[in-house]
Amino acid sequence: MKRLEGKVALIPGTARGPGRAAALRFAAEGALVVGGDLLHEEAVETQRLIAREGGTALTPGPLDVTDEEAVRAWAEEAVDAFGGIDIVYAAAGAGPVRCGATDSRPYEHFAITMRAALDSVRLTVRAAWPHLLRSRGCVLTVGSTVGPTGSLTDHRTAQSASDGSVIALTRRLAAEGRPHGVRVNCVSPGVIDTEGSRGNLLAGDHPTNDICGHMPLGRLGRPDDVVDAAVFLASDEAAHITGAHLVVDGGRPAVLPGAPNRKAIRT
Repeated sequence: MKRLEGKVALIPGTARGPGRAAALRFAAEGALVVGGDLLHEEAVETQRLIAREGGTALTPGPLDVTDEEAVRAWAEEAVDAFGGIDIVYAAAGAGPVRCGATDSRPYEHFAITMRAALDSVRLTVRAAWPHLLRSRGCVLTVGSTVGPTGSLTDHRTAQSASDGSVIALTRRLAAEGRPHGVRVNCVSPGVIDTEGSRGNLLAGDHPTNDICGHMPLGRLGRPDDVVDAAVFLASDEAAHITGAHLVVDGGRPAVLPGAPNRKAIRT
C-alpha cells in the first residue's frame, strides 16, 4: 500500500519548483492532490503530469495564497470534490527575495515578504483547519534555515523574520491540534537548486555560493530532498511526531567554518 493512499492533500504553489515536486510525489504516494497557483496554466500542467502517471489531482483555478477568500474557496473546492482534507502542505507563497539589513529596506518590502511567507501559511491552515479536525489530519509547514539562525553574510532580514515566525506558528498549531489528534510539523530547507534560487541566491558573486562549498554532503539540495522529508512527516510512520522542526540542508551547520574543498555540486 502506498504511504498516503486515499489522503486528500492541499498543496499550494504547484506550478513549478518545490510545489510541483510535492504535488507529484504526494500523488505518487497515493494522495488525492488539490493544487493551485497564480501561474494557473503551469499548475494545470502539473495536474496533467500527475494524471499521466495514474494519479488524481484537481486544480480549481488561479490561486492567490495571500487572499483569504480565495484560499477559503480553494479549500472548499477540495472538500466538495473529495469529501474532506487530510494533509496540508503549507509552503510559503512565492515573493521577491529582498536582501538587505534592517535599516536598508523600506517597511513596504518587509511587509510584502511577511505577507507572502507568513500570511500565506496561516491562511492556508486556517481555511483547512475545521476539516483537519474532523479527519485528525496533519499539516506540513515549510520554513528555511534562515529562520532559526542569523547570518553574517546573507542579509535577508525580512525572510529570517517570516521563516522564524513560520517555525513558531508550527509549534503553536501543534499545541492547538493536540486535543484533536492533528499533527503539525515544519520542514526547513537549506539552499535548494531551483529556477528561482539560480536567479538570486546562486547568481554571480552572491555570498551563498561560497557558503555552499562548505556543505558536508558536497551538493546543493533538490526539491525532492525536501519532499521526501515532508512525505515521511505526513505518513503514519510519523504518527508520534508533532511540533518538530526538521532541517534539510546537507548538514552545513554540523561542521565548523573552513576553506571549502570544492564548490557544491548542482544536480
